[in-house]
Amino acid sequence: MEKDLQQPGLLHGLAPGMAGIAGLLPHEAMLAAMGGSRSLARPDELPLSPGRLRQEREQDLVHELHLLAPVGYFLLALDSVILQSNVLGASLLGLRRGGTERRHFRDAVLPRFRADFDRFLREAINSEEPRHTKLKLQGRPGVPELPVSLTGCAVAGGQAVRIVLETAEGRLPALERSEERFRRIVHMAREGIWEIDTRARTSFVNPRMAEMLGYDIEEMLDQPLVHFMDREGRSILERNIARRQQGLAERHEFKFLRKDGSELWASLAASPVFDDQGRYLGALALLSELDSQLAPAGVAWQQSSFDALTGLPNRHILHDRLGQEMKKCRREEQSLALLAIDLDQFRRINAQLGRAQGDSLLAQVAERIGGALRLADTLARTGGDEFAVVVGGLDEAASAERAAAQILDTLARPFVLAGGQAQLTASIGIALYPSDAAEPEDLLHHAEQAMHAAKEEGGRRYRYFTAELQAQAQQRGRLAAALRRALAQGEFELHYQPIVQLAGGEVARAEALLRWRHPERGLLAPGAFLGGAATAGLLQAIGDWAFRTAAGQALRWQQELERPVQISVNAPPALLVDGHDTRAGWRDFLHGLDLAPHSIVLDIGEVALGEAGPEAPSRLRSLRELGVDLALDDFGTGQAALAHLGEAGVDYLKIDRSLVAGLQNGNGQRAMCEGIVALAHKLGAEVVAEGVETAPQLAMLREAGCDYAQGYVYAPPMPAAQMGALLRSGRTLSAG
Repeated sequence: MEKDLQQPGLLHGLAPGMAGIAGLLPHEAMLAAMGGSRSLARPDELPLSPGRLRQEREQDLVHELHLLAPVGYFLLALDSVILQSNVLGASLLGLRRGGTERRHFRDAVLPRFRADFDRFLREAINSEEPRHTKLKLQGRPGVPELPVSLTGCAVAGGQAVRIVLETAEGRLPALERSEERFRRIVHMAREGIWEIDTRARTSFVNPRMAEMLGYDIEEMLDQPLVHFMDREGRSILERNIARRQQGLAERHEFKFLRKDGSELWASLAASPVFDDQGRYLGALALLSELDSQLAPAGVAWQQSSFDALTGLPNRHILHDRLGQEMKKCRREEQSLALLAIDLDQFRRINAQLGRAQGDSLLAQVAERIGGALRLADTLARTGGDEFAVVVGGLDEAASAERAAAQILDTLARPFVLAGGQAQLTASIGIALYPSDAAEPEDLLHHAEQAMHAAKEEGGRRYRYFTAELQAQAQQRGRLAAALRRALAQGEFELHYQPIVQLAGGEVARAEALLRWRHPERGLLAPGAFLGGAATAGLLQAIGDWAFRTAAGQALRWQQELERPVQISVNAPPALLVDGHDTRAGWRDFLHGLDLAPHSIVLDIGEVALGEAGPEAPSRLRSLRELGVDLALDDFGTGQAALAHLGEAGVDYLKIDRSLVAGLQNGNGQRAMCEGIVALAHKLGAEVVAEGVETAPQLAMLREAGCDYAQGYVYAPPMPAAQMGALLRSGRTLSAG
């Protein structure tokens, strides 16, 4: 038995694992690991189900494992007031757990280390990534100084900070002192203890868990979770993983299969396991067998709360969830949207195909809608061919609109059924809280009213309940339609602005700048329409058109002039994040053109580089493999990771026009430009200054060592024909 307790999964992962407990409630974690949503109902947000008291007891035991961890855990308010602490943490600081006094963690820090603590706390507040520091606390009597290391990060949407405290003696001695506590808990627990790894395979079970399922401990180790489920359980698990739904996660009672094939109904509570860096390692679950009388009642509760066909919450659960989300919005001063969805002409299709095929179609619809939503959204089936979605945490109405548009798009693809395909569309009504209604039933009624209005207008569309928002949505819809027409009918143009070498005035290359020749409004700059293009999801398509057009123009100029001509073009914002298909398409396109390498410079926004995260260097290298050069655009305004620049080999840094505009206002902007130039040259890159408008700005850039400049001081953006004439003339440009 001692060998079983020393499995590395439990004792090694337990202490750091409990650090993630603030991110997920205990009963959510294992189910989230099984592919469910983090947006699960709290126990007090659901109707009372059989076994509830037993479940709460299990959750208490999970928290007890956290309380007895061999490192200190604290939850701090933003002013360092201690909101929660575990046993060891309270002991180290001389606190009484559960006391009502307000204690600041900062007060326990020795005065000479408080500046370090303040800096650490500020960084932790503004980061979801772990921050670290070492300092000394005021020790207990007889121990004047206590060296510790702190790890902290923001939780609860930046409203609190989670702190992990380790003493300088290290974790091993503390683990040795705590081992007997854990052994006692594991041995004496009447509940089964079950740990799974990141692959949802069993890494630890205690003797009680093995006994409950009729296995030896060794037989359960490394077995996947689905091995202990029946066919229904497996299908539910697979469905939830595929569509990231929360239907399964709301089941408080769950059915497992014993080794002899009999059923085990158990109540489950779980907690995630993270390492010191916040990486997910798996989940630790507590299972308690339900009384035979309670299992049928648990089934009845599930059947009354969830749709049997799709596994989704029904209207009753939706109503309850909507009420809880409204309460949360009131507390956090946020808004939410309710989307009422009705399938167009489904009854006719169902009559033609038959009930079995109709059921299959509805199940596929549920999967598609679920796959189009965020993990935080709630999807329910409210009627025969009706669904509803709760979209919380809205910062603008357009967020709900994007969700509706995405649902319409995903439902527009053909559905595969036995013996053929089916086409299906939907009508969606959108109602907003708190502007449209204050009660769940009223909000649902208003959303359904808007849905019926959308259906009366022909379906395959969404409509707002509020007239003003509907008018704004219609305006955005008209702009999106006009942009699609512009793309199809060739209304977009590229104008070219010369990029001039400062040393001699030679026109080294040009930047391609997008313009829209609107049939009624004339020539439009990007600021007039790119926001609408982003809402309509057209930025990628427009960026693809601009890249291909610029590459074709570069080839024509090179053939005409019989010398290299380089064109810079702005890359679509999502290119580094999810642009694999675009990159592959561009590679094939350039290969077909037989365009000389380095003819195109891709301007990557500094913000886009940050959004790509750790994948940025590899994504940049994949772009370089296309045979293009890379420029980091708008440099000096964002949070670019400088390590990425050296690792990926950026060819140009482009100083943002806001820094150039401030050159004559003082030494600060000039010093920044000089620093950017020095940094770029150290990395083997050249520097381009954008938006240069005056001769004094140009002189300062030359003094700073800048390589190139573009702006109205030389020439405005011009049509391709005019730029071609400038290139053919071979003349140099000076400040005009």
